[in-house]
Amino acid sequence: MTTARELDERYGRTAKRRLPWIIAGVVAVAAIVWFAWMTVTTSMNSVDADDLGFEVVDEHSVTLRFQFTAPRGADVVCAVEAQDEEFGVVGWKIVEIPGTEDHSQALSVQIPTVAMATTGLVKSCWVA
Repeated sequence: MTTARELDERYGRTAKRRLPWIIAGVVAVAAIVWFAWMTVTTSMNSVDADDLGFEVVDEHSVTLRFQFTAPRGADVVCAVEAQDEEFGVVGWKIVEIPGTEDHSQALSVQIPTVAMATTGLVKSCWVA
């Protein structure tokens, strides 16, 4: 009569065959947990900015109104720019905003230009 152990050995169902699968499973679960944690921390530190409008003051400046949403208490830095009718950058400015307890803030910034601008916009914002 054939025992269960002999059948396991005959068909390759031994503990040595299960160990690589267990290790692979643990590594896969660890990788999923790590990617999930990185996604959460990245979204918690993200800044979302929206243009509200602009006003061309004269050929040497543009006033830009924008709002941004950032984590409470986080210092934020925004790069704003003015463009001409051919979408060339004719002025830019880095704006440093100290952190507050407000989740969202609206700002008005004057951007110096080297030529007549036709628009002003927020290029990007990030947590400092």
